[in-house]
Amino acid sequence: MRVVICEDHALLREGLVALLRENDVEVVGVAEDAERMLRLVERVEPDVLICDVRLPPGFRDEGIRAAIMARQRHPGLAILMLSQYVEPAYTAELLATGEGGVGYLLKERVGDVAAFMESLERVASGGTALDREVIATVMQQRRASDSILARLSDREREVLALMAEGRTNAAIARELVVTVGAVEKHITGMFGKLGLAATDDDHRRVLAVLTFLRESGAA
Repeated sequence: MRVVICEDHALLREGLVALLRENDVEVVGVAEDAERMLRLVERVEPDVLICDVRLPPGFRDEGIRAAIMARQRHPGLAILMLSQYVEPAYTAELLATGEGGVGYLLKERVGDVAAFMESLERVASGGTALDREVIATVMQQRRASDSILARLSDREREVLALMAEGRTNAAIARELVVTVGAVEKHITGMFGKLGLAATDDDHRRVLAVLTFLRESGAA
């Protein structure tokens, strides 16, 4: 796995470099701002971009905008966004194309090395990895009775929330203490209620997560 890191905070940037290299991940470049990151991605063509949401000069949404631009220029580029804040709308923007390979984590999660590396691997392989606090915020926001998510059972909503974190069917089954077959049944029912026609399951998982974010009012 070849990774580019874009982070303006020097201590976190160097910490990420050290952490990844200790875990046999090739860091092919680092940048401090969006403009340099875009040039770097163009030159080295990494597999994954790890990028801060807020970058110089405005520290608003420069990172997310540049990441979206990088992916438009390089389809297939996996993106793992890091943020100090819970901002679900930014994740929805990354998922808007219906593609996988997207992650959004709070910076504090980097301290849990095993979980962080698992999220990175998941994103690199085309999955999603959304921070549990983002999911909790979305769940709190989603209360409208006319929401399409109101069609789902309580258990289906639980499965969808865990799916948004990037959990596999087996991991969801362990979390909910049910069989994998039961999880598969809930997912099939959920796809039907959300109007997601039969196609590649990974693609439908991403679309289901995007629906989850949109219907919460986050998108």
